[in-house]
Amino acid sequence: MHPVIRSGLSRRQLIARLALGSVAALYGRVVHAAQPRINTLKNSFFASRTDTAINGYDTVAYFTQGKPVKGLDSLVVDWMGAKWKFSTQANLELFKAKPEQYAPQYGGYCAYGVAQGYLVKVEPEQFTVREGKLYLNYDADVQSKWLKDPEGFNREADKKFEALLKQ
Repeated sequence: MHPVIRSGLSRRQLIARLALGSVAALYGRVVHAAQPRINTLKNSFFASRTDTAINGYDTVAYFTQGKPVKGLDSLVVDWMGAKWKFSTQANLELFKAKPEQYAPQYGGYCAYGVAQGYLVKVEPEQFTVREGKLYLNYDADVQSKWLKDPEGFNREADKKFEALLKQ
């Protein structure tokens, strides 16, 4: 008998896991091919790059409006090698005055992903503002995992982030 079949996995589960593993391996190579400090991965399956942070969402709006708001092409500032878009001139000015205060943690990469040792894209709608800091997550499922122990995951992410940028 095949060793995987003995483990209790059905043929369908085996195929799904192999496919997922192949995609993860490919995805990991794409992400680790270039490691800018600021996440400019598009929210797409293969996570190709753009020059814009947070997929064009206004990072200040997470703090001032408590929700994700798309930035405008006419309100842009360059910072840390990425273009940051804003929904209002006031938000752009707030960011210019104190970019570190409004920039997402871990360069905008998924906070849970960094804790696990990966630099991955995010869905701008999956965010949390905790203790005056913005954290983004890959998707709703990942965010629910991160929310179970954000302090613990952040401790792990703090240890790994700089090394991940150098890979």
